[in-house]
Amino acid sequence: MKHTVFEKARLIGSRALQISQGAPLLVKLSQKELEKIHYNPIEIAKIEYARDVIPLAIKRPKQ
Repeated sequence: MKHTVFEKARLIGSRALQISQGAPLLVKLSQKELEKIHYNPIEIAKIEYARDVIPLAIKRPKQ
């Protein structure tokens, strides 16, 4: 399912918050990759989103 830009922002933001609070990463990243993105939770969440592994769901109202 394709997400709107608002849904994508919410998913990435929510997941980045989880990561910043110590949640385990859902993708394997090497030390070099983590250093390249400066351990930025938002960038890690973007990678997780791109690989479609974020365990959050979007509920849309029926129209």
